[in-house]
Amino acid sequence: MTIPSPALACGIDFGTSNSAVGWKRPGHAPLLPLEDGKPTMPSAIFFHDEDAAVSYGRAALADYLAGYDGRLMRSMKNLLGSSLIDGHTEIRGRGVPFRALLTHFIAQLRLRAQEAAGREFTSAVFGRPAYFVDGDAAADQLAQDTLGEIAAAVGFTHVEFQYEPLAAAFDYESQISREELVLVIDIGGGTSDFSLIRLGPGRAAMPDRRADILAHGGVHIGGGDFDRQLSLHSFMPLLGLGRQLRSGKDVPSTQYFNLASWHTINFAYTNKAWEHLSYIHANAAERDKIELLLHLVKERAGHWLALQVEKAKIELSEAASTCADLGRIAGGLALDLTRADLERATAPLIDRIENTVAALLRDADVAAQGIDTVFFTGGSSRISRLRERISALLPHARSVEGDLFGSIGAGLALDAARKFG
Repeated sequence: MTIPSPALACGIDFGTSNSAVGWKRPGHAPLLPLEDGKPTMPSAIFFHDEDAAVSYGRAALADYLAGYDGRLMRSMKNLLGSSLIDGHTEIRGRGVPFRALLTHFIAQLRLRAQEAAGREFTSAVFGRPAYFVDGDAAADQLAQDTLGEIAAAVGFTHVEFQYEPLAAAFDYESQISREELVLVIDIGGGTSDFSLIRLGPGRAAMPDRRADILAHGGVHIGGGDFDRQLSLHSFMPLLGLGRQLRSGKDVPSTQYFNLASWHTINFAYTNKAWEHLSYIHANAAERDKIELLLHLVKERAGHWLALQVEKAKIELSEAASTCADLGRIAGGLALDLTRADLERATAPLIDRIENTVAALLRDADVAAQGIDTVFFTGGSSRISRLRERISALLPHARSVEGDLFGSIGAGLALDAARKFG
């Protein structure tokens, strides 16, 4: 009997929040261990100021939270398709191109995958969202081209791309025994992507699946957007957002918006931003709240606050209430939150996601009762109200939760085996 050989190529899920690498091997789980035996690694880098050390993933977040001096970068995927990709940021006193930071992280993904697999990978299928950029085909293509250039720069000589919800669909297909019409709902860190696809054991080996795809789309809303809205709605008012200057004008909101988004937090630490905050403090009607903001920025605790927001969002996806400990900003400071707070903050985002799914079904000319299964993946697909709205839209479909952080990587591994052997 011939024993199947391991695939020649890997699948890379470079995610906004977490990343994974999949490799199809007979008798083994598809995801390779990237950090401490775990199959996913947070998409984060921490550059230490005191030496040349660089840490990645959970270690990067741990070093930052431990109080080491340095620069934390997270949600770097959001730079693809934005004007920032060709810009620079300051690390250890010098300007470093944002493009170089993405190259640095993806090179580390390849290195760790090769160490875990015990072999070199020169071919890969990279996941990509339905749209890196909404409503701008040229910018969207430029984002994919940029990712392809980075992949080549780190050593991949052959690169293909696959839509992330389709990769998740391939992972689900490997687990079913009959044909189904499946709507894949992938709510990632930066985008929400949807695919309506026919799946089944008899279709899995087909090299060209285009005829099975009835509809495909997405919207640039992800977990980071849910975090940002919860931060602006519930956390930032504690620091003065929505308050007034002595002149009667509203406190300027720029710094609050910077602190509410992972990839712009560091903008709040520039000398220009500090001068702006000092002006706001001098002219604020309620200086005590602005003093909390000044302390947060002085301590460079913006990423810490973003982690507290993210933690609260995750907890409110499972529980009716939670309490965020904000003692790092001021002793004894805490914020009580309910699921209703999360739902109010994120209602416009969920409306857009529901409307996008409804439009996708209309475009495919598929009735709701024709959908067999809704397959959820991506960490923010756990949000209760989101699932309730999708279930109301498709009341006859059964809901299946995949590996929220691993389905895409596993599906990309299957696709890499099909494409490269």
